[in-house]
Amino acid sequence: MLETDLVPAQEKDSRRLMVVLHGLGDSMEGYRWLPPALGLPWLNYLLVNAPDPYFGGYSWYDFSGDAGTGVERSRALLFELLDEWRKRGWPTEQTVLFGFSQGCLMTLDVGLRYPHLFAGLIGISGYTHEPDRAIVELSPVALQQRFLITHGTEDPLIPFGAAREQIHLLKASGIKIEWHEFVKAHTIAGEEELAVIRDFVRARYGRSPVDCGSHR
Repeated sequence: MLETDLVPAQEKDSRRLMVVLHGLGDSMEGYRWLPPALGLPWLNYLLVNAPDPYFGGYSWYDFSGDAGTGVERSRALLFELLDEWRKRGWPTEQTVLFGFSQGCLMTLDVGLRYPHLFAGLIGISGYTHEPDRAIVELSPVALQQRFLITHGTEDPLIPFGAAREQIHLLKASGIKIEWHEFVKAHTIAGEEELAVIRDFVRARYGRSPVDCGSHR
């Protein structure tokens, strides 16, 4: 099982959940800032550590070796995690999956294959593992899923052009993707990008701008 930590919503009894997947060499500790930064008092956060140790942090797959084996293993672990939380009373339909870099890849990979509909899926500064194969292996609800994908035009690690081309391929296959480009490197572009994420999350839950506290 994957190591997790639940950051509870300020509003009691909320079952709205964001599952947060970090990037290469990072950990759940690198995303403690996200709940206060988004300022959504009705949203719970499940911070997740990837399964493999990597230079003081963790990795979802070995990008320098057989990435496919690692991706498939992490996909199975995330399926198990989501299934377990469904059993605990946290419906996927009220869950947003969020990932950065390697976590973005896993968000796309899981979102296209998991058999239950998410509230939404957010991928930041990542890419799609074997997009042609993913299109063949789409879940029965994949064409109903709603994705927000962002990328930096100055990303030195994951080339912008290649990432955008993959997104065009997925969109041409009927995947519903809201795509945003930022002038940034391999990072989250501060409040400008957080505002896009916040608006997407609010819209997926049908919340109005006044629901996000001090940010509006």
